[in-house]
Amino acid sequence: MRDDTTPWADPDTIRSVLTECHTWAIVGLGDNPDRPAYGVASFLLRHGKHVVPVHPSAASVHGERGYASLADIPFPVDCVDVFRNSAAAGAFADEAVRIGARAVWFQLGVVDEAAFRRTTEAGLSMVMDRCPAIEWPRHRAAG
Repeated sequence: MRDDTTPWADPDTIRSVLTECHTWAIVGLGDNPDRPAYGVASFLLRHGKHVVPVHPSAASVHGERGYASLADIPFPVDCVDVFRNSAAAGAFADEAVRIGARAVWFQLGVVDEAAFRRTTEAGLSMVMDRCPAIEWPRHRAAG
């Protein structure tokens, strides 16, 4: 059973991130179509979002230029979507704060309560342990 009472699963925050964030930097997005990040990127593109691959190989994915790090992206990012394990994810939340992102999204199974506190105290919205492709129909996101 899903626990929607945690602060990182707040329905208003989820809805806001899905509807108001247009440029999504996806950490861990490579060119392997069998990986979950690839499918989520496809979903977001179909719903009108601009997807930016962030992967050490900096591979282009879905026709979008890839970057080796968030700091390498030369334009504003609305949401940083992290496909990394919980132990590594917090560093990307901190980097999202440094680059001026508006929100951070940790994928299913990724939870870092300390990163949640740091990120929200810095003024960003944050969602953890959720998938945008699953939440989209639940929150009737526009786009």
